[in-house]
Amino acid sequence: MAKRVQLVLNQDVLKLGKSGDLVEVAPGYARNYLLPRSLATPATAGILKQVERRREIERQRQLELKQQAQEQKASLEKVGSLSIAKQVGENDAIFGTVTTQEVADAIKQATQLDVDRRGITLPDISKIGTYEAEVKLYSDVTAKVSISVVPN
Repeated sequence: MAKRVQLVLNQDVLKLGKSGDLVEVAPGYARNYLLPRSLATPATAGILKQVERRREIERQRQLELKQQAQEQKASLEKVGSLSIAKQVGENDAIFGTVTTQEVADAIKQATQLDVDRRGITLPDISKIGTYEAEVKLYSDVTAKVSISVVPN
């Protein structure tokens, strides 16, 4: 039995790992596939130090992003209620629906914050009233925003 070889991945490899991961693979897989395609490099002490340094920089960057998300959450929750005007029919039913883009535009107008519309979760809005929407700012930071749908 041949022993396994330790490599550090340069790129993400499906079913093996992400860039910067230390992996153990069969010598033939390393020699014939990973090394010729520059998907990995042999694990040496210097390479491992570089990988650790990159991980630390990435960890710092993620902490900064989380801090920014916390600040955005505080400013969003300070706003109170956002108003969105829609055309109204009988029984206070609105024509169409309130979209995430409309909510993102209302947030930008009220707070000057750019919020990705794909991170906004809306309830089913079919009538005039006040609704709660969730805005995902970071992987574990979500803000609740009150939306008032008013007649146009």
